[in-house]
Amino acid sequence: MRKILAALLIGASALAGAGTAAAQTGPLRIEIDQGVIEPLPFAVPDFVPETPAAAEHAAQIARVVAADLSGTGLFREVPASAHISKVTGFDNQVKFADWKAVNAQALITGAVSVTGNRLTVRFRGYDVFAEKELESALQFTGTTGGWRRMAHKVADAIYSEITGESGYFDSRVVYVSESGPKNERRKRLAIMDYDGANVQYLTNSAALVLAPRFSPTGDRVLYTSYESGFPQIHVLDVGQVQRKILSSGDGIMSFAPRFAPDGRTVVYSQTQGGNTDLFAMDIGTGAKTRLTSAPSIETAPSFSPDGSQVVFESDRSGSQQLYVMPAGGGEARRISFGQGRYGTPVWSPRGDMIAFTKQNKGRFHIGVMRTDGSEERLLTASFLDEGPTWAPNGRVIMFTRESQGSTGRAMLYSVDITGRNLKPVRTPDGASDPAWSPLQR
Repeated sequence: MRKILAALLIGASALAGAGTAAAQTGPLRIEIDQGVIEPLPFAVPDFVPETPAAAEHAAQIARVVAADLSGTGLFREVPASAHISKVTGFDNQVKFADWKAVNAQALITGAVSVTGNRLTVRFRGYDVFAEKELESALQFTGTTGGWRRMAHKVADAIYSEITGESGYFDSRVVYVSESGPKNERRKRLAIMDYDGANVQYLTNSAALVLAPRFSPTGDRVLYTSYESGFPQIHVLDVGQVQRKILSSGDGIMSFAPRFAPDGRTVVYSQTQGGNTDLFAMDIGTGAKTRLTSAPSIETAPSFSPDGSQVVFESDRSGSQQLYVMPAGGGEARRISFGQGRYGTPVWSPRGDMIAFTKQNKGRFHIGVMRTDGSEERLLTASFLDEGPTWAPNGRVIMFTRESQGSTGRAMLYSVDITGRNLKPVRTPDGASDPAWSPLQR
């Protein structure tokens, strides 16, 4: 089955800002010019309730699906007020002429049933102009309390079918929730759906917490805590909210942890005797391996998806720059050569790019580059943008933006890898240091 849109998402040529790419399959055509595209019009009528208890969830699920797709900036919803056809049954024949008349190029229909605490969602997608059903028709079953997650799964399936890319809606973000005045911030770990819904707090604000990072399976979170008076790495089981300290020894500061792709190893920075180097630790045994040994500051390590390399920041050249070395340590090669200082590098889950924070001429930027340092592209510019994290499909980046002045507030923003669709992510309080989970299982 052909894809509605084969080139909706931008590849290497658009990342470099080169020329215009176009893809045409049947009646649909999308023009990509310097990363700017015309969003694809789609319609999502309220899903059909197949049992009396399903009416509320049927409407809610359709709205979340529509919000997920619209929020990418790649799709534009045709509002319900413009609909001609009314979908009254999941198996009813689609009146394609009515949807063509309102220029809906894709149509998503669904049905919801509730029996006790069990909720079932069925859905179909259609290429309106080709008058064909897509291959993404599926059924999801879960509890009524998990209806939002099922909506995200529906949206992921439709997104994947239309774009040819994996989705990212059924994922979570762990971050630092901030409250109180700027000079006396209280910080605690929080977790939420990727869109800011379902916020839960994982720690209290009694101790400063920093740099939460998900495990490859999304069930554990590494973070740095000052509970003991100096920074130590903790690992927390998200489901049971149980934690333990990954000890580096009394009086030794350890911070900036990140999991290896195998989930058994942690790479982190450790400061001892006035020097900061990178170490790896086996979580099971506590055995440590020193990865760097230089009279400079090495921090913010991040593994490549295959676990063979680590990117990190270092001031060994006299200014803060990015370096890549083998995962077991060894010779590092510098990959950042532009003006300014580079930090907080994060390897894309696709393995093709590295996101980073850049400071230059009094401005902060979130940027991306190829893993060899080529094709650097700055996506944002602000008083303070920092700490990028990748969506599971490697197409969207979330980061912290802090406003200026004594009343300045930290917030989360997201942007795609072309610099398009910059938007805030709503949270109850101030928020910083996001880390995106893999897709939930």
